[in-house]
Amino acid sequence: MQKDSFDRILSFLLGASWAIVLLGALLTFKLFFSSGLMLAIFLTILYIFISLFLVLSLDAFVVNRARLEESKKQTRLLEEIYSEQSE
Repeated sequence: MQKDSFDRILSFLLGASWAIVLLGALLTFKLFFSSGLMLAIFLTILYIFISLFLVLSLDAFVVNRARLEESKKQTRLLEEIYSEQSE
């Protein structure tokens, strides 16, 4: 099954988002480590928490896209069944 450009872009953005989450968490921890271990851990967890909402929103786009495609298939099948019954 060949993906269209929208699915490719979403897949790329989802992978890039995970990379940003991981590298950003590491950078956040290293940046605030000099201020204290507890502060660095707290801010890193806060960064990860906020970033995961962005990843989940992209994943929701993927799921809704799949749901839309499935609904289109079901609608087409129901229209075919209805047209056969009405003849």
